[in-house]
Amino acid sequence: MKLAFVQNNMMLIMIVVVSGSILLWELLSRGSGKEVGTLLAVQLINYKDALVLDVREESEYDAGHIPNSKHIPGDKIKDRIQELEKFKDKPIVVIYRSGVRSGTASSTLHAHGFSHVHNLTGGIDTWKQANLPIVKK
Repeated sequence: MKLAFVQNNMMLIMIVVVSGSILLWELLSRGSGKEVGTLLAVQLINYKDALVLDVREESEYDAGHIPNSKHIPGDKIKDRIQELEKFKDKPIVVIYRSGVRSGTASSTLHAHGFSHVHNLTGGIDTWKQANLPIVKK
């Protein structure tokens, strides 16, 4: 009886499984940070004195970064967390190349008591597409 239900509703079951997997992937890939677009990121920077934390590799950062951003590679966040302590109560906008791996940095910041952490949706690529200012070293 139960096997017949599964056989008769295989397509529906597959849709539910795939949808659930996509939803789970989205939740896990975001980390602990809130996603923000370029408009909200600019507002946080200009009106809330947000720290822009660029977690890309040094060569990527040198090739172009947001003015006045702080650079700490993603794999060094835990080791250099003390550099960020003074920003604990300020908004932080985390930047990566495409926005995917910034969730890991955001999770680390949340674990250390930072409560206003935001990930720029699409990362520096989105920032560039919006023709917002970039500084090269």
